[in-house]
Amino acid sequence: MFSDTHLQYLIVMALCLVATAPLEIFFKAKVYRQPIKLILSVLPVALVFSVFDVISIADSWWHYSKRYTTGILLPGRLPIEELTFFIVIPICALLTYEAVGNIMGKRKGTDN
Repeated sequence: MFSDTHLQYLIVMALCLVATAPLEIFFKAKVYRQPIKLILSVLPVALVFSVFDVISIADSWWHYSKRYTTGILLPGRLPIEELTFFIVIPICALLTYEAVGNIMGKRKGTDN
């Protein structure tokens, strides 16, 4: 159905999630354990950047390579991969932030 090239963007997003998943377990990031907070953190970011992209695409300021995307478009001609990016990268950033905070001992309830 899709060539390997068309799946590259989604594969990279999946690898980002796989690479940061151990932070939840080994460094007690507790990002996935708080789904409401996670959604409230990621949703505004994904919404704002998606709207920006839709406007940019409509005005021909921005485009995506058909070579690296599946061709599945959301309303506003937004590639599914771009919405995935706006969800995955903030999750990975939150996992990293929380894990580093725990490692450094600067989370709530710990002495500095």
